[in-house]
Amino acid sequence: MTATTPVSRVVGALPPIGLDELVAQASLLTRLDRKYMLPVADLPLVLGGLDEDTRVLDVDGAREFAYRSVYFDTPEMDGYLGAARHRRRRFKLRIRTYLDSGRHYFEVKTRGPRGTTVKQRIPYEGDVRRLGPGARAYADTVLAEAGINSGRLRFVLALTTYYRRTTLFLPATGSRLTVDTDLTWALPDGTALRTPDRAIVETKAGRAGSGADRLLWSLKHRPCPVSKYGTGLAALRPDLPSNRWLPVLRRHFPTALDGSPA
Repeated sequence: MTATTPVSRVVGALPPIGLDELVAQASLLTRLDRKYMLPVADLPLVLGGLDEDTRVLDVDGAREFAYRSVYFDTPEMDGYLGAARHRRRRFKLRIRTYLDSGRHYFEVKTRGPRGTTVKQRIPYEGDVRRLGPGARAYADTVLAEAGINSGRLRFVLALTTYYRRTTLFLPATGSRLTVDTDLTWALPDGTALRTPDRAIVETKAGRAGSGADRLLWSLKHRPCPVSKYGTGLAALRPDLPSNRWLPVLRRHFPTALDGSPA
């Protein structure tokens, strides 16, 4: 990470935390996620206002990491429509790649009690553009546990996202905060959208929130229904219902709504 980005200017001075320790203290696979989309230019004020004991994930000296997420859905877009229409039993399937290490994980996200997000995952090997039989069997099992019968569903590539992430640990609440920049979305046909002047900040904590949430609220940033999958598809595919994400699209994806290149 260069020393000139808004994120690096702040997190470069924070004490580090290793990956194993972060997972041990704040794995939070069952959590309440709050997402905020804000101008990259606002990040120094947000990050600079965090508690002094905040620590940053550091792996061999690197504090920013490249990610790719490949999302799968049915041809009828059941996963997308479940989120768009606030269905109780909804899901996301994706293969997440940590591009710096080349590691792949297949992840299944479902809804838990009282709006929490439950993420389960396994290591993945093979072609990331299609689900292998092991991943498919795992998806069917996890979805069945969430009350979703996926046996007759077919899953195909729906969207690919790329971004760079910095992860912070907030000891006071045992919670995490992630900052995603250089956001790019791409459809299977190659149509792509970039938002280089926007960042997605996500807090992962219990229902009471964290100090980061209270800081963001004090700076007039409010949680919004921004989903890399849902919002990205809504911006790129005007044929899909997008009412849930219209406020985010109008504020942060203005060119996506009028059909001009972003």
